[in-house]
Amino acid sequence: MFTESAPAKLNLALHLRRRRDDGYHDLETVFAFTDFGDTLTVAPGDGLSLAVSGDYAEAAGAGGDNLVLRAARALAAAAGVRAHAALTLDKRIPVAAGLGGGSADAGAALRLLNRFWELGLGEAALVALAAGLGSDVPACVASRTCFGSGRGEALSDWPGDVSGTPVLLVNPRMAVPTGPVFAAWDQVDCGGIAPGAPLAALRNDMTAAAVGIAPVIGDVLGALERAGGASLVRMSGSGATCFALYPDRTARDAAAAAIRSQGWWQAATILR
Repeated sequence: MFTESAPAKLNLALHLRRRRDDGYHDLETVFAFTDFGDTLTVAPGDGLSLAVSGDYAEAAGAGGDNLVLRAARALAAAAGVRAHAALTLDKRIPVAAGLGGGSADAGAALRLLNRFWELGLGEAALVALAAGLGSDVPACVASRTCFGSGRGEALSDWPGDVSGTPVLLVNPRMAVPTGPVFAAWDQVDCGGIAPGAPLAALRNDMTAAAVGIAPVIGDVLGALERAGGASLVRMSGSGATCFALYPDRTARDAAAAAIRSQGWWQAATILR
């Protein structure tokens, strides 16, 4: 049996630039990944199958449109092999939460099955294949801090090392679909991201639209600010998950304790 982690994705910053003719948005973002995430395993199987367990198994579903199965089929077709694998997903990342859960699972599937089927494909080939599965999937194949542009699929290095930074993830137990948040964006281009810019000087342009749809996101951001000790408080992706970065684990854990009574979902982890 082979196992692969599917780290949760964060957008440390997310600047929207324009709506494109194809319906997507040009954007610039700083991707980062956490030690918290899902886990995907594979064993020999007759055909292709997926079983899902964990806290968010029901929300993720195990049907044919699950991104794990879509990634498996795409990889098998590209490599010219038969898609035989019995996959099991332990689903811990909340669904529709701004943490790239489905994309993280797809990225893990590509890495895992590349090993399991002994294809020997390099990361560049997997990233290229991932672009057809979703805008965040290429970054989730790499699962390391990087800069994304275009739809988010064009990746380059991000200067500076944030690995090991303590982070607290908080979600108000609300799923927020990405489409309505993009549709509610005010379409104002407030400028891009300069390479190596201080994270505190950047922003998430989807925050106002997401708070308009789910005002509790503003409550989460406010609670993280009031808990103190954070070097950065921001929403990830299109929400509803918010995060705070801390100088040490003691400050992170104190903030987690301070807001625990709210009953929100939270995960105390570190950046990879």
